Amino acid sequence: MTAKLELVCPAGTLPALKAAVDAGADAVYAGFRDRTNARNFPGLNFSRAELAQGIAYAHVRGRKLFLAVNTYPPAGEFAPWQAAVDDAAQLGVDAVILADIGLLDYCTHAHPALRRHLSVQASAANPAAIDFYHREFGVRRVVLPRVLSVPEIAALNAEIQVETEVFAFGGMCVMAEGRCALSGYVTGQSPNTSGVCSPASHVRFVERGEELVARLGDFTIDAFPRDRPAGYPTLCKGQFVARGRASHLFEDPTSLNAIALLPDLAAAGVRALKIEGRQRGRAYIQQVTAAFRSAIDAAAEGAPADAGGLAAIAEGGRTTAGAYKKTWR
Repeated sequence: MTAKLELVCPAGTLPALKAAVDAGADAVYAGFRDRTNARNFPGLNFSRAELAQGIAYAHVRGRKLFLAVNTYPPAGEFAPWQAAVDDAAQLGVDAVILADIGLLDYCTHAHPALRRHLSVQASAANPAAIDFYHREFGVRRVVLPRVLSVPEIAALNAEIQVETEVFAFGGMCVMAEGRCALSGYVTGQSPNTSGVCSPASHVRFVERGEELVARLGDFTIDAFPRDRPAGYPTLCKGQFVARGRASHLFEDPTSLNAIALLPDLAAAGVRALKIEGRQRGRAYIQQVTAAFRSAIDAAAEGAPADAGGLAAIAEGGRTTAGAYKKTWR
């Protein structure tokens, strides 16, 4: 029997949070409705009162609530991030997910009993970096960036003293998280400080003959035949001409799906699986959560997981194992 992985699911609204809990999430992660979290889109995220309702809904059912405060405060603007940590502690979240060193230091001293997780935005992927955050700030869990193979994760877990959480399904970010400058270059809004990547206010889809053209600000990002699903226009998944050939230079518009790798990830010492998608609706959250709940329970009993059924809701209608297999090597 394999150790059972913890299932950590996204919620951008209170209905999505309830859907995740009802479908079997062990923990839900959310953010306040401001720049302190990396999914700061209009219509998403939680007021303080809504988060209190979400925490109560989760706790009465024996589940946990993590709060993402995982963007980087600009110089001289520390107060909103400090307030987010203070309010998280007061509301009774089970952990805060942090990236900024100054904010980690503040949380360590102001709220030492509040459990601290290291966000993927910190992009810590080696023992020296992770040991630093554990030693200096008491970090209990690190969310690993999507750049490591399963053997590399196993080797890392053998050397560190904290839990690891890895992404298992959803959008792929191919940049070093917390260091991406592409969206800020094109739109003036950065995921690192503003919490938005390719903000919807800058996105346009334009019909051109038999194609649907996706634009971000003044830039054409991709063009899709009418009979093919159109991906959301993020620069890292755009199609560009290089050396006379058009291709997706960084990453195809596709979703990560590691559901077939659950036994391998558990054997590698991973503690928790993270589902990406706080910007998604509750129907999507319910379907993905239920699929992974079933797969995790099956894997814990040594039974094969059903790897199908999720491609239809994946970006571009396709999925990949990403860096977990690193087939390009």
